[in-house]
Amino acid sequence: MAFAVTTLASSCTDSVGAAPPVICGTRVDPDITHRLIDPGSFHEQNRVNRSEATSAPCTLLSGQDPVIRFHYWWADGQVDLKYMAEQTGGVSRIANVRKIDLPYDTLVGNDGALAATPCISKAGDHFALTIQFPKINLTDQSHRADIEKFMRAYFPATVKTLGCA
Repeated sequence: MAFAVTTLASSCTDSVGAAPPVICGTRVDPDITHRLIDPGSFHEQNRVNRSEATSAPCTLLSGQDPVIRFHYWWADGQVDLKYMAEQTGGVSRIANVRKIDLPYDTLVGNDGALAATPCISKAGDHFALTIQFPKINLTDQSHRADIEKFMRAYFPATVKTLGCA
């Protein structure tokens, strides 16, 4: 009996390191996220104000280390994702992007993804989201399918929270 109680208690504490179910205000299945980040104790630095449509970052951290960087963008006019992905700055650059088939304009790369859609807000008529995984090597293509799966879940869910669905 003591073994069963000990086993049960340790299996419950194992879930502490699981990926969070809500990241930067968007619900996402932790099973999708856990393929891209190591287990840990997570917290956010979030400057996004959805109601004011203020372009800003939100970062998921494990300790002091960023594990996922999001940048929410609101703009007037269509967003040039390819240009954003190729910028040399660290806010939107994604390595080796390719377009994927989604109802939204979406690019997936080795270390992140970008997507955009029309969305009427206080700040303009389009919304874009950049997602970067800073722990993934820029030349490592082995995570592309998992990044695509994450983006297929996260972006539509985020758009829904903005009232753009």
